[in-house]
Amino acid sequence: MAVLKLLPRQTAHTMSTMIFPFANHHLTEEGDVVPISILSLIIGEAPSPSVVVLKPQEEARDESITRIVPIWIGPTEATQLGASMEHLRYPRPMTHDLFLDALTNLDAHIEQVIIDDAKGTTFKAKLLLRQHGRLIRLDSRPSDALSLAVRQSAPMLIEDRVLDRVSFPYIHKAALSENPEAVLADFHSFLSTLSPDDFVS
Repeated sequence: MAVLKLLPRQTAHTMSTMIFPFANHHLTEEGDVVPISILSLIIGEAPSPSVVVLKPQEEARDESITRIVPIWIGPTEATQLGASMEHLRYPRPMTHDLFLDALTNLDAHIEQVIIDDAKGTTFKAKLLLRQHGRLIRLDSRPSDALSLAVRQSAPMLIEDRVLDRVSFPYIHKAALSENPEAVLADFHSFLSTLSPDDFVS
């Protein structure tokens, strides 16, 4: 995992793709879902927004185009997610560490997280916990759900209908394919052109 400084007043965390043993599309009680991974996290200094970028693990419809899902989050939530991605541990437990310690002591674990709705710039998620044979569903902010999933290496999913509605196409430039740094710079430049207002219909 690298920490990059590619955009003014922003810090970008990139995360190697986490692929879980699921088919590209599968059906759960929540509906048809697609596995996702965190592609990048950009922590912006005020007044710049912070954004976590998700990438679906799906069959490529066009090898030159990747679908991405940017979710704008607050600076505190972005910092906590960044700490999860960097596997940072503090002398005293943070909120997410405390939550996971409580789950462990209750013989429970995170089964998976699902982003299941989006209205404008507001995304919603479900946190699914397993305690022996019991499955517990909790409403959650995506930032909290993703932070917990990263900490426990739990599967991250998005409902297919939500993915179709909120994803953006990112076009890979063939001329940059031989230069990884140029690819990253181009991708983050593309992200800088997006705005939370793009979600508002």
